[in-house]
Amino acid sequence: MSAHKNLVLDEVRKFHQDSQPQGGFVPGVTEIWPSGAVLEEEDRVALVEAALEMRIAAGVSSRKFESAFARKLKRRKAHLTNSGSSANLLAVSALTSHVLEDQRLRPGDEVITVAAGFPTTVNPILQNGLTPVFVDVELGTYNTTAARVEQAIGPRTRAIIIAHALGNPFEVAEIAQLAADRDLFLIEDNCDAVGSTYDGKLTGTFGDLTTVSFYPAHHLTMGEGGCVLTSNLALARIVESLRDWGRDCWCEPGENDKCLKRFKYQMGSLPEGYDHKYIFSHVGYNLKATDIQAALGLTQLAKLDDFCTARRRNWRRLREGLDGVPHLLLPEATDRSDPSWFGFAITVDAEAPFSRAEFVDHLEERKIGTRRLFAGNLTRHPAYQDQRHRVVGDLTNSDIITDQTFWIGVYPALTDEMIDYVVSTVKEFIANRA
Repeated sequence: MSAHKNLVLDEVRKFHQDSQPQGGFVPGVTEIWPSGAVLEEEDRVALVEAALEMRIAAGVSSRKFESAFARKLKRRKAHLTNSGSSANLLAVSALTSHVLEDQRLRPGDEVITVAAGFPTTVNPILQNGLTPVFVDVELGTYNTTAARVEQAIGPRTRAIIIAHALGNPFEVAEIAQLAADRDLFLIEDNCDAVGSTYDGKLTGTFGDLTTVSFYPAHHLTMGEGGCVLTSNLALARIVESLRDWGRDCWCEPGENDKCLKRFKYQMGSLPEGYDHKYIFSHVGYNLKATDIQAALGLTQLAKLDDFCTARRRNWRRLREGLDGVPHLLLPEATDRSDPSWFGFAITVDAEAPFSRAEFVDHLEERKIGTRRLFAGNLTRHPAYQDQRHRVVGDLTNSDIITDQTFWIGVYPALTDEMIDYVVSTVKEFIANRA
């Protein structure tokens, strides 16, 4: 069997080599995507090998990835999920668990977040019957501040969930201290910022819970997938239960009686000795990933440091190339941070002799892909206008982002030649309009 498998995998390697695109970059013809996965020969082989072994559910590769990723991000526990959005749902839902007793979040409790963000950072607040409290962000960093968060704390505030915007850390040390001082939970949405640091410490290590996405746009990919990380073992146990149907048992699929008392429990009003594998202590979900995804994640994880280096290099080349170009607000790293950038945000000045739409059209026509800064001001979207929420302060900058901001790519597949073409295309447009 192993000889046959090796033959297949050798053919996979040859297929990968033969399927690589021929020819170099052609300005104005070759697509410059704003984001994308970097998938190499070992990634393809890992996927096929897992498929050959029919590892179609969560198993050995999933557990290996969880252990390795937790070590990499300096957390005690990692739980693999089917998406970053599911990771956020699990993280917020965990804070409502009865296991937390008086600390648990209850319907109507408030969770502070930002208006200018991605919907699935906010949706779990609403899905758990909680109330989002929206604050504004700064232009340039596109993050909120500790001062804004502190101003938003009210008598029912119980938690904070904020994403590090486009890989740029928010003032996470200050906000974590604020949360500790006010007895609030902090969830870091680290989906765009794996490898970023603040005060020399990895983002994702400040909060009670951290979430990550492995969608193809992100720092490493499983195609789909996500992760919840924590060093709080009680929270980790709750996350695992919620992810795994809500069951109380902690045996992996295929395992039995790990606790040595499978038929000795009495919980709820169930009869004494009811099978622990089928006792449910949470209203949960099935949000697990598969071993095929995890196999890809393991090969990607080995390249994470190189990916982060490339993102920083590409962002810096763009920033230096566009420095001093009029009518554009260029991005800035938050003080005391070293971002592992997800994208390069540009805000067009309201007084510029061209609109954001005209600028974006110019770039897109020349095969330079752009994206909006996600939802802009979420409170302006139809999905949220009838939802209970609170706004503290104005959302002026979130509105500016909605109207004037977009971002372009820095992901590792972009070459210096591509970055330089982007810079020259931007300068050409500005010069012609000035």
